[in-house]
Amino acid sequence: MPVNYATPAADQLFPVAGVRLGVAEAEIRKKNRRDLTLVALDAGCTVAGVFTQNRFCAAPVQLCRNHLAAGKEIRALVVNTGIANAGTGEPGRQAAQATCEAVGELLGVAADQVLPFSTGVILELLPVERIKAGLPAVFADLKADNWHAAAHGIMTTDTVAKATSRTLAVNGKKVTISGVSKGAGMIKPNMATMLGFLATDAGIAQPLLEALVKEAADASFNCITVDGDTSTNDSFVMIASGQSGARFAAETDAGWAEVKAAIIAVSVELAQAIVRDGEGATKFITVAVEGGKDVEECRKVGYAIGHSPLVKTAFFASDPNLGRILAAVGYAGITDLDVDGVKVWLDDVLVAEKGGRAAAYKEEDGAGVMAQAEITVRVDLGRGAAQASVYTCDFSYDYVKINADYRS
Repeated sequence: MPVNYATPAADQLFPVAGVRLGVAEAEIRKKNRRDLTLVALDAGCTVAGVFTQNRFCAAPVQLCRNHLAAGKEIRALVVNTGIANAGTGEPGRQAAQATCEAVGELLGVAADQVLPFSTGVILELLPVERIKAGLPAVFADLKADNWHAAAHGIMTTDTVAKATSRTLAVNGKKVTISGVSKGAGMIKPNMATMLGFLATDAGIAQPLLEALVKEAADASFNCITVDGDTSTNDSFVMIASGQSGARFAAETDAGWAEVKAAIIAVSVELAQAIVRDGEGATKFITVAVEGGKDVEECRKVGYAIGHSPLVKTAFFASDPNLGRILAAVGYAGITDLDVDGVKVWLDDVLVAEKGGRAAAYKEEDGAGVMAQAEITVRVDLGRGAAQASVYTCDFSYDYVKINADYRS
């Protein structure tokens, strides 16, 4: 079960004017499973995305990049689960292209106005005929208030659907933001194995949206780790329909700071939901690193702690094995780190300083913190004013079981 997370009710997920979503069962890999999702966009939407940095990126990722780079107005997104269409070479690219052509024909738009997304098992060919056969049902299901269904339709090993919405008043206009994400394993920054889709009815100029999607990803999906594996299919896409009447063309526009903050907050919530639902997770851990010379070295330390199987298994066992945390700080890659200046806390319990165990530290205090479902590891590097946070979870027996049986 996810750590302190539940899927919002359908009526808590707000429609975004200009965006309709549909979901159907296409039996792409298994029967009786919602596995095909279509997002139809009205004319006038701007769209931007960031994608995996894995060199073995999936065929749909390659097409998404090409279609966005072409500069045409994007009118649809299509998402299948079950098969990732990764490691499939030219046949995989042809399958992704055929999917776009089928969606384009259905909606009356060009194939390069469609962005395809796939998630699931790698090295298996995408059954395009099943997708084509499922498209009429998903088209018939298109509606604005279908975010709840869409959140379920993009799941793979997720135990819960992940979604959120919020509204805010800006310049006398009501702005709505809604988003969904999926992911539970093969999670590592740049980006994690996940799909994320966020839409707003604010109008955001293309250059501004492209900058925002990168900034939001850096603050959210690039700050999570479950197991340190970077996937082949990671994608995070933002859509701005402009139908609220609130429009933004520059960072200096009135109200932009509020809209930007809200969009980043939604991104962080969606990213944290992935970690809370990490495969086999029993604990949600925030690694907050401060006192760095720059953000990059703070993130290095955060990732070192968050990736470490030894640290993560200690969290699962509620064992305050402090040496594992200190070792991770030490091998994070800061070559001139003065370990005598480093301090480490578990929540508010000071556990290490001056190169070793804190004088006032008591084992029972550390064990008490480690037994909690949510834990903060705070590290002060003592060498500057920069800070950064990374979100992770523990490693349990179930993580091995889930991944050992993944293809069955």
